[in-house]
Amino acid sequence: MKKIATLMAATAITALGANAALADKWDMPMAYAATNYHSENGAKFAKCVTDGTSGALEIVTHPGGSLFGGNDIKRAVQTGQAPIGERLISAHANENPLYGVDSIPFLATSFDDSEKLWKAAGDKIKEALDADNLVYLYAVPWPPQGLYTKKDVNSAADLKGVKFRAYNAATARIAELAGMVPVQIEAAELSQALATGVAESFISSGSTGYDRKVWEQLTNFYDVQAWLPRNVVFVNKDAWNGLDDATRAVVTGCADTAAADGLAKAKELTSFYLEKLGENGMKVAPPSDQLKADFKGYGEIMTEEWLNSAGDAGKAVVEAYKSM
Repeated sequence: MKKIATLMAATAITALGANAALADKWDMPMAYAATNYHSENGAKFAKCVTDGTSGALEIVTHPGGSLFGGNDIKRAVQTGQAPIGERLISAHANENPLYGVDSIPFLATSFDDSEKLWKAAGDKIKEALDADNLVYLYAVPWPPQGLYTKKDVNSAADLKGVKFRAYNAATARIAELAGMVPVQIEAAELSQALATGVAESFISSGSTGYDRKVWEQLTNFYDVQAWLPRNVVFVNKDAWNGLDDATRAVVTGCADTAAADGLAKAKELTSFYLEKLGENGMKVAPPSDQLKADFKGYGEIMTEEWLNSAGDAGKAVVEAYKSM
């Protein structure tokens, strides 16, 4: 009996060792501050996966560009330097125009329309990511984008010559059309860029302004509601293929939950962010009729440009969206 008990104990220890050997840890780079709702949502997703697999797959988030800078995250995951990551997908529209579908100015300016557009584009986005050795997991929108400035702006003419933070092809093109000077700056570098005068204006959500306390350098927020860009979480295809079916099921289930929770949080926080900007001394207002007309004109130009660059796939997405 003693020999049997000893054998059983040894077997149990061997099994525990095997489970430990099978355990996997995935580091997940994220570009935004730990307190940003995207990062908080990502942390909950990571815990969901870790708990759901009983630690067999542990995901550890690294917010604030601490592991890879925002501009490097997609490439890092593609090449296997990181197994999973989150990225503002429109920042890669120069690689594939479809990645910029969520940032076509004034095409989808509400949460409901944004969801419709993403649904219409979903399969095409997944195909584009697949071609880049990535597997799509989930996406969460930012609140509608507004214009931040350090002076009153009544028309696009008032923006001429202003140093403008560009974070994707759409913002760079708006800068060009308005006669501004585009400067590529990641979110983690924005506060310093504003403090040193490298940037004087930008288009982003109320979330970015709140996270970066831009009221310390800027004075105005115009709620132009230009578009609702999305952060996408994706996995290296080889890492994904290395998971068993049960683990994949946990990851996709947690991803579905993260998508729903992230959307709900974005809606909840939209008015909160604008209230906080106002409480900290910024002028929060709708755009003047002239500024709105100027931006709408830019949107029409950019929509045509995007359709031409995206080809038949892009046209199919927009047609499907408009038919919903």
